[in-house]
Amino acid sequence: MWKVMMPRKIAFGENAAREFSYPKNSLVITTTTPDIYDKWLTYMGIEDYEVYHKVTPDPSIESVEAIRKSYEGKKISTYIGLGGGSSMDVCKYLGKLTGIPKILIPTTFGTGAEMTTYAVISFEHKKKLLQDEAFLADAAVVDPYFLPGTPFNIMRNSACDAAAQASEGYDSKLSNPLTKLFCKEAFDVLEDAIINEKPQLLPYGAMLSGIGFGNSSTTLGHALSYVFSNEGVPHGYSLSSCTTVAHRFNKSIYYERFKKICKKLNFEPLTLKQGFEDAADVIMPDRGHLDNNPIPVSREDIIQCLDEIVNKNPLS
Repeated sequence: MWKVMMPRKIAFGENAAREFSYPKNSLVITTTTPDIYDKWLTYMGIEDYEVYHKVTPDPSIESVEAIRKSYEGKKISTYIGLGGGSSMDVCKYLGKLTGIPKILIPTTFGTGAEMTTYAVISFEHKKKLLQDEAFLADAAVVDPYFLPGTPFNIMRNSACDAAAQASEGYDSKLSNPLTKLFCKEAFDVLEDAIINEKPQLLPYGAMLSGIGFGNSSTTLGHALSYVFSNEGVPHGYSLSSCTTVAHRFNKSIYYERFKKICKKLNFEPLTLKQGFEDAADVIMPDRGHLDNNPIPVSREDIIQCLDEIVNKNPLS
């Protein structure tokens, strides 16, 4: 038997965020500044709400707990995660802690976080990937309105992230015919968006990717990427070389296509401050990714992959 989970309600397409009906006394959680989120909220037509806008990248468990305590007793009806993956991850964890419903609205398109049961929260300054059915959104709203004006680096990192998730999710040992269907369609859409410069397709492709990989998990590429992210490399950027090398290792059908996408997005080679053996010691406990890899991965394999990433420019 297989199981596929997704939000109870999904609204997507042009004007989706404008036409959605938002509950009163909601708490909007975002990372951006008032001049930007005021514009977003005006477009959405939301009324009777509060805003918390101090979410930082790679949010910590301490910051999540601080938000929870700040709004205790205020009878918040709904959390609305508005922004990138960090805003939505905070919203997910708060929903799990409090039982308050959550609506997720991405404004950058790559993580697919609005569709998944995953959240990334930092504990003791280290990012940890968490999975819990309680993280699943009660509603997800995907609207291309938020795409124009996105800085190029954010857009390319998000696009690479979505393509990596779709292709790794397709290859995962936990995949099934339905998740493969979503992952394949997602990659096809994202490839068209990137190679043929059709950015308006990115939100839809990322949404499909989120449904696909969110029910099958990512694999070796993501496991490799976190040691680079821990040194400050943006997640999507780190996946450009890491997933390319992982696809070569796994003999993935997406190896050449994913590499072509990364070359189109013009990613630079990665560097790593720590030694490969120390990095391998960090990666090996990541069983959530490595156990789902289609081919068993040893510590020696990881060291070889890191060497290829850093010293052999896999995107050349």
